[in-house]
Amino acid sequence: MTTLVFYGALLFGFLGQQPAPASSASVGKSTSLDFEFFKTKVQPIFLAKRPGHARCVACHAGGTAPAAFRLQPLSSGSTTWDEEQSRKNFEATLRVVAPGDLKSALLVHPLAEEAGGDFFHSGGKHFHSQSDPEWQILKEWVLGETGNTQARSR
Repeated sequence: MTTLVFYGALLFGFLGQQPAPASSASVGKSTSLDFEFFKTKVQPIFLAKRPGHARCVACHAGGTAPAAFRLQPLSSGSTTWDEEQSRKNFEATLRVVAPGDLKSALLVHPLAEEAGGDFFHSGGKHFHSQSDPEWQILKEWVLGETGNTQARSR
């Protein structure tokens, strides 16, 4: 019985990890998200290999990826995405970001719980601290602190 309760709690925690619904405030703020910064700084994080972890793209690309955050699969022989794929990835990532919100799933889901992250990420916690340089890049983008006012795309 204890095992059943444990797995029930685990399932409840996992199912609760859906992206925050877009409020009217966050939809209006989405104009501050910078596509060029996303393409050149954020997307490479999804491809980066970290010790003890799979690359984000290994689980979050293709038809078996979670619907809440599904990246485009890389084309055969490619090491990065083309412009069209990058645009689709940008749109997919917007589903896990509430612009200006440090509690956006993109920030808290891969962050260690003791550093302010949420309860569970099946791919492990990629960032052990909010000081991690890659986490800082994600934060800059979510907060719209990219310094590039010419390349705003949404």
